Amino acid sequence: GAFERKHPCFLLENFISSALNPPPSDILSLTAKQLPAYNGNLDTAISDLRHYLNAGYQVYFLTADEQRAQTVRSILEEHELPCVIDYDLLKTPETSAVVITCGTLSAGFEYPSLKLALISENQLIARRRRAANTRTAKKKDPHTRIQSYSDLHPGDLVVHDLHGIGRFSGIEKIKVDAVTRDYIKIEYSGTDVLYVPATQLDMVSKYIGASGEDSPVRLNKLSGTEWQKSKSRAKAAAKDMAKRLIALYAERTRLPGFAFPEDDAWQQQFENAFEYEETDDQLRCAGEIKADMEKPYPMDRLLCGDVGFGKTEVALRAAMKCILAGKQVAMLVPTTVLARQHYLTILRRFSDFPVKSAMLSRFQNAAQSRDILARLKAGTLDFVVGTHKLLSKNMAFKDLGLLIIDEEQRFGVSQKERLRELAKGVDTLTMTATPIPRTLNMALSGVRDMSTLEEAPLDRQPVQTYVLEQDPGILRDAILREVGRGGQVYYMHNRVETIDLCAGRLRAILPDLRIEVAHGQMDENMIGELMRAMSDGEIDVLVCTTIIESGIDIPNVNTIIIEDADRLGLAQLHQIRGRVGRSTRHAYAYLTYKRGKVLSEVSTKRLSALREFAGFGAGFKIAMRDLEIRGAGNILGAEQSGHMMSVGYDMYLQLLEEAVLEERGEAPRKKVETSADLSVSAGIDERYIHDAGERMDIYRRIASIRDDEDASDMLDELIDRFGEPPKAVTNLVDIALLRAAAQALDIFEITQKQNYVLFKFETPDVEKISRICSSRAYRNRLSLNAGASPYLALKLAQGENPLVAAREFIRDFSAVPETKAVPS
Repeated sequence: GAFERKHPCFLLENFISSALNPPPSDILSLTAKQLPAYNGNLDTAISDLRHYLNAGYQVYFLTADEQRAQTVRSILEEHELPCVIDYDLLKTPETSAVVITCGTLSAGFEYPSLKLALISENQLIARRRRAANTRTAKKKDPHTRIQSYSDLHPGDLVVHDLHGIGRFSGIEKIKVDAVTRDYIKIEYSGTDVLYVPATQLDMVSKYIGASGEDSPVRLNKLSGTEWQKSKSRAKAAAKDMAKRLIALYAERTRLPGFAFPEDDAWQQQFENAFEYEETDDQLRCAGEIKADMEKPYPMDRLLCGDVGFGKTEVALRAAMKCILAGKQVAMLVPTTVLARQHYLTILRRFSDFPVKSAMLSRFQNAAQSRDILARLKAGTLDFVVGTHKLLSKNMAFKDLGLLIIDEEQRFGVSQKERLRELAKGVDTLTMTATPIPRTLNMALSGVRDMSTLEEAPLDRQPVQTYVLEQDPGILRDAILREVGRGGQVYYMHNRVETIDLCAGRLRAILPDLRIEVAHGQMDENMIGELMRAMSDGEIDVLVCTTIIESGIDIPNVNTIIIEDADRLGLAQLHQIRGRVGRSTRHAYAYLTYKRGKVLSEVSTKRLSALREFAGFGAGFKIAMRDLEIRGAGNILGAEQSGHMMSVGYDMYLQLLEEAVLEERGEAPRKKVETSADLSVSAGIDERYIHDAGERMDIYRRIASIRDDEDASDMLDELIDRFGEPPKAVTNLVDIALLRAAAQALDIFEITQKQNYVLFKFETPDVEKISRICSSRAYRNRLSLNAGASPYLALKLAQGENPLVAAREFIRDFSAVPETKAVPS
């Protein structure tokens, strides 16, 4: 296949011929073995490279560009692997070194007979999410965002756009007209059952709303009018809320704010000094935040990113922009430990710049606190990071320009309002891994802007999570297993009065291990010394309270045990679990509860959510599950919640978006739900994608394709993750493109009847239809049925593919000039 380079493309055959001297006579007849993906596991990749070098292979490592080549070289040199960079491959390299060059292939391979191995960067790096244009589309469409984060399992409540609330029962294969396809089975009230083609999965979303014993959700009937009535009532309520939202928007834009200047050379120098390579998401989020800061009214943006995904660096870039404009920055954090870590990061990142910073917490004495307050008031201090002390009544700034709130779920509304009152009219950036339901609700509803970090850093591994009764034997084995591989353990016991007894029990069953205790009632010096000892590997097990929840970053700690996990909140549990898994090693979290204890329904749901959502991006999924468990909260009035529950949060946001557009005088997007039922093989075979959850996710994402760029991205990802897609999968993509194009033409149904393809219109443009019927290409193939439900019938030629014919017709019909639509 083609081997892409920044220079002119050339075939893989030519590449091998130029790399080997002398080249084999018939390269294409040789047997090649495709190499598996490493999925971010650097240790395995290094091991394979070392094996190839020791076996005398010529080894090539392909990188996307020259900057990445330099990064790869530094990584290989750290692991003491000989390597050279050769972008042009003009001479035969030494076989004793890895040759790093520029190029991209979806997978690596080896030729054992030639002793040649080629490893692609795509194998090593876990697949990144789609490019920025796709993320932007998600950001603007809350409906899509919720679908992309809500995992669907049999038994879950779902909402079909046209038929209402039902219960998802699974995927079933059904044979229709000699073609077998996958259908989504949804059970409704009574014995009603709906089978939705997998090609229309974008019309189905997970029901999010109160669904416990206290507020059971009634399933709709397929034949009744109840769903339409519920939607009408919810739409009327959404219109009322939209008026108040518009008033909020207007009030916010009228507030006097400061328009920060565009980035200058100092800003660029600061960003270039970042020691790691930024993810695409970090760059995008930083750009969104800085663009908001340049507007003449105050920013109010939520930065949502999983634990360890780089929120702090994004915030510091915004802080630098503020300081360069001559204004001050305040960062509010929930704990002294996190304040200290942020302060050390700030000192390191700003060390090459004339920025004055300070930390304000309970560990500063009265004289130190008075000095910091005086410097803030005089304007000689640029950046302050602190805990609740920043909320004191005597706090005053000379010219505060940016307020950063970290872990906003740890603060009460009154505390945040106090700081907003203190800094009225300043730009506000709120950071969190798991936004609380009210905040998430406000962001998705459009009251607040939101940026999301979805991309995991290189080499990160998801945390393996277990939920179990407290069992000393199992926990002892878990601790010994971690320490045996050279790691360390957090043991969280969240009661100070009994924490020493807990440590004593552990010392009794683990006499050979170094076990220490840390909690928030210790003084700063003692906590600092314990954390230093932990970082230096002098402690095997740290028995601690939730003091470790925020900001403690020790990569060698990769097992955490949490006692009485059922007593902690969902977001808090996820945050604590995030203290491990911050390196390339596999990490483990054990969430335990007392033996024989009967857990409440809410506790059971929380622990199940933690076990279910253990992969990357889990923070947002957990926030959505929290929204589901606790409800959406109250944005502007309690009367909205009933309507939200009757149609589900997802549908309510769609109705609200339409109502807001109407209130602004903009025409809401007319959404025609198009179905396409053609006699072609379209589906995802279990042999191509084994995991049922993965298949469901791919089905949903394919159904959401709207243009050729989306389709190209989807096919690229399928090839990278699962190999070359079979014809049935590419047909799925083509059907999605057909549906998207038909929606724009007000076509709501495309079906096949024997050798005809029928196109049914919502509001047919008679003049336009007449023109295409009389055109030379369709004069004898196209006929119009002008009955009560008008449709066009396209006659297929013998053996003609109905999907190809339908797409060509839609393309040609789109090219006919528009005329005024006339109702049938």
